[in-house]
Amino acid sequence: MGSIKDKVAIIGMGCSQFGERWDAGTSDLAIEAAGEALADAGVGPQDIEACYFSTVYAPMGGVGGTIAADALKLRDIPIIRNENWCTSGHIALFEACLAVASGMYDVVMALGVEKLKDTGYPGLGMGRGMNPVLEARRTAPGSFALIAKRYFQAHGLSDQEGKELIGRIAVKNHDNGSRTPKAHFHNKVTLEKVVAAPLIAWPLGLFDCCGNSDGAACAIVTRADLARKFRDDPIYVKGVGVAMDSSMPHLRPGFDWIHFGALMNSSRQAYEMAGIKNPREELDVAEVHDCFTITELAIYENFGFSPEGGARADIEGGFFERGGGLPVNIDGGLKCFGHPIGASGLRMTYEIYKQLQQKVDNPARQVQNPRLGLSHTFGGPPQISAVAILGNERG
Repeated sequence: MGSIKDKVAIIGMGCSQFGERWDAGTSDLAIEAAGEALADAGVGPQDIEACYFSTVYAPMGGVGGTIAADALKLRDIPIIRNENWCTSGHIALFEACLAVASGMYDVVMALGVEKLKDTGYPGLGMGRGMNPVLEARRTAPGSFALIAKRYFQAHGLSDQEGKELIGRIAVKNHDNGSRTPKAHFHNKVTLEKVVAAPLIAWPLGLFDCCGNSDGAACAIVTRADLARKFRDDPIYVKGVGVAMDSSMPHLRPGFDWIHFGALMNSSRQAYEMAGIKNPREELDVAEVHDCFTITELAIYENFGFSPEGGARADIEGGFFERGGGLPVNIDGGLKCFGHPIGASGLRMTYEIYKQLQQKVDNPARQVQNPRLGLSHTFGGPPQISAVAILGNERG
């Protein structure tokens, strides 16, 4: 397999305020995120040679790349839009990286925007899903709740023990989000409040589920050998990985609801490209797809952050908290930013970018002297996973 390790660098990133952005349209959010990214990189719209754009909920008939073209005045350049479930923001970033690594362009933008609140989508009620019989009335919380129940059973946890275990992830992420200015939610919660919260899909309660939000994020990418012409502290792409299962896993006989091929294969690809042998020891910070608390737990084990069945000891021991061995979702994750789908992958990468530069917006959550960070999204029934590994030193 080929590699783009250390061939591409991110020289600027931007992130809008996330939340119920009734004050802003998609164009406003694009300008907010891209404006910060362009200023961070020290370039203007006229310097962008191509733009890779992600958004999921588009009007009937699609929007193409018009949001980016019109809002940012990116005239007469390629603007390529993708939709790939929750990984769309990462896919836009990977496309930008590949375009630069190929030598086709020198300075490229990756942009993700989503006005999820405007769709009226409540997060529940999938109708017929992707199959009118096999997916009748499937919901996202219902699907991920099956992971939780199966995990509890497989590892000998009572329902109460299991709810408290995943509840600790909600407590951690809300505590982190309370320190993050651009997050949607800044409320700390207690374990007792999480466990007693109204049920959404057993055993997932209200605080086990991420919210619906609006937001945008943006990255400016260039060749690694040009990066220091733009700034003294570029962040280098060390590894990427994308994997999509060939069949919706939950429809496959024998699927165990604990091991996800997309998670394991996407992380393996990224680790191999980055030269990582032991992610638990070598990574310094990670942003993973915590659409539900149980999703974050499953990722710990599928990514090799924890050994099989070892997530409980790590969660209870604080391994993934600020100051722990591997801080995860130190900005509050999807739990506190919500999940404007096309923007999330780039938003999570924004946090890793700032952490590696030691320039986060609140020093209280800065990881000390990080070298390598990981961002990740996981989408579909779930079925597709994307991983990016970044570093602040060029090998």
